[in-house]
Amino acid sequence: MATSSPKLEASPSEDNIFANSFQDLDIQSDKGLTPSPVPSQPSSDPPQAATNNNKQQNQRLPKQKKKQDPLKVSDSDEPLITPVGDPWPRPYHFEGDGLRRVVPYHFTYNTHCKERWRNRPLLEIYESEFRDRPLEYYRQSMIRGTIFVNGRRVGPDYILRNGDLISHTLHRHEPPVTEDPVQIIHEDEDMIVINKPAGVPVHPAGRYNFNSVVEIMKSDRGPAFLPYLCNRLDRLTSGIMFIAKNPTAAEALGIKIKDRTVRKEYIARVMGEFPDGEVVCDQPILQISPKLGLNRVRANGKTARTVFKKLAYYPAEGENDVNERPKTPEQVQEEKLRPWVNKKGYSIVRCLPVTGRTHQLRVHLQHLGHPIQNDPIYANRRVWGVDLGQNDADATQNTDEDIVSRLSRMGKDEVAEAVAYYDAMVDRYEEKRAEKLTGELCDICETPLYSDPGEHELSLWLHSLRYEDAGGAWSYVSPLPRWALPPKGMSGPTSVGGMEELVEAVKDENPEIS
Repeated sequence: MATSSPKLEASPSEDNIFANSFQDLDIQSDKGLTPSPVPSQPSSDPPQAATNNNKQQNQRLPKQKKKQDPLKVSDSDEPLITPVGDPWPRPYHFEGDGLRRVVPYHFTYNTHCKERWRNRPLLEIYESEFRDRPLEYYRQSMIRGTIFVNGRRVGPDYILRNGDLISHTLHRHEPPVTEDPVQIIHEDEDMIVINKPAGVPVHPAGRYNFNSVVEIMKSDRGPAFLPYLCNRLDRLTSGIMFIAKNPTAAEALGIKIKDRTVRKEYIARVMGEFPDGEVVCDQPILQISPKLGLNRVRANGKTARTVFKKLAYYPAEGENDVNERPKTPEQVQEEKLRPWVNKKGYSIVRCLPVTGRTHQLRVHLQHLGHPIQNDPIYANRRVWGVDLGQNDADATQNTDEDIVSRLSRMGKDEVAEAVAYYDAMVDRYEEKRAEKLTGELCDICETPLYSDPGEHELSLWLHSLRYEDAGGAWSYVSPLPRWALPPKGMSGPTSVGGMEELVEAVKDENPEIS
């Protein structure tokens, strides 16, 4: 159901200025990542050193005046002065429901004219590239001066030229994220090792700005905090991340990661009962849609290797009773040919990525017939069919074009929701989707508002559990996430051992990690 303000708005396309439509779901490789600082925005009113008291300081949500035009501009040809949105303290708001919200604020998006936009009218670009809002909204924004070029008001028929800077100032509504803290695993004079909460992007991107790890840490540590990111996790993934305090430390760790002398272990919750023992998957991975960031196992893809080992299996309620009954020969054959049929239980699986391809763990697990249980793309039968892409390296079951077409038709919002990997959940999914738009409008900008995200939109059951130096100089391990612990009424492991068994499985082919 809809909740009280502030609420989510329909995401403006400027949030991703032609970025990957599914970038929020990308498990990014940190191979060859060039460490770079995340610049802090200058504040016009520098605060005292920030502390963890920001949460209490930001509890009260100010009342919004109704239907004001916050950006009155003159008719002169002088450059427009617009707010860019850098309030301090950060406008966080908590309602006791487990979510961190941001009070809506004004913000200016900027992007330079792309080659394909040249010599085309400005309004035509918004009509073809930013289709989430009515065309009349963009027309009126240009007339009012909230969409402008090179700091000056222009009309809808303005012809874009090479070098033009297009700006759009609007009332920004960030999606809420979990209020789980950014846990500090280790800190010294050069490096901070954190346990990133799921659902929180690493740095400002897309719809997220202040609700990002960098900005949350800046809120706690003060505006002078200048992080250097050494590895990255996607928004939905939780776990170990390294944030250097200086470029020298960032570069040193970056070299180790690139040379594969740093071991990484992930933990995943996958569909069905995963096989016993160490399972090595060395199927190559091909990106079949750069626009969607979609990958799959293909013979002509890039070399990829992952070691998997089951930590635990938790059957569904009543599954043991069913399994005790004798199976007919037809049932035995069916399980061999279609092992996904009886995937009501789930396994907790340890994952050692030897290489670092995009979506590598998700794609390899899907190929093995055990996709991550709540993966909105790779465990989605509406995209991959009933077999979920298992053993389809030759694309005989689904062509690349079929997969891309289905995913494109679903759209970003639907994929972000996707809980339709079980047929019984389809109806629930459709009901939830119908509830997303509350029917209410923002009092200031009249933007349609969304209800709060569900738990499945805030996390992917994939967690960066451990990073360690192959030479034994250091090792950092996070606690197991809640979804990897034994369910109520069942027993199972609450921690993992060392990585020796995983490394042993590939040490001959990959001696650099041994």
